Amino acid sequence: MRIREGDPLEIYTDRDGGVIFKKYSLMGGLSDFAVQLCESLNKATGRVAVITDRDTCIAVAGAARRELTDKRISAELESIMEGRQVYQHQAGEGLLPACEENDKYRLDVAAPILAEGDVLGSVLFVSQEGNPTGDAEYKLVQTVAAFLGRHMES
Repeated sequence: MRIREGDPLEIYTDRDGGVIFKKYSLMGGLSDFAVQLCESLNKATGRVAVITDRDTCIAVAGAARRELTDKRISAELESIMEGRQVYQHQAGEGLLPACEENDKYRLDVAAPILAEGDVLGSVLFVSQEGNPTGDAEYKLVQTVAAFLGRHMES
C-alpha cells in the first residue's frame, strides 16, 4: 500500500460505517496550479510534462494525459526522488518507466520537489521512446521543482 511509518493519512467513513484511510498529499492541494504549470511546460517544449506527488501523477499535459493522470509512479522514479538528484536519460542507458501500470512512457528528465528537506513529488518530461533532453529541459524541470518546493514552504 506504500504507506510508511510517519506518513500522514486522511481518514474517511463510508455510509455503512466503514473506515477509509487515504494517504495525504501536500501536492494534492496544488493540482489546478500543477496542471497550469504542466501545460506551460508542454507549450514551451512540445514534450509531455508531468508533475507527481510521492505516489501518483497529479498533473499531465500533452498526448499522454489520459494514460498517465492519477497513475501510480514507478519504483524507479520513487528511487530518483528519494535520491534528491535531478535525473537525465543518457543515450545508451536503459529506459526507466514513469508509471507502474503503464511502462509505455519513459523518463527523459526528472527533478524532485523538495520542501524543508522533505520530498513532496517530482517534475518530469516523459516520452515513449526515451528522447534525449538538452540543457533547457534539464533546467526547466529543475527550476519548476525548486519553485514548487519554495511555494510549499511558504
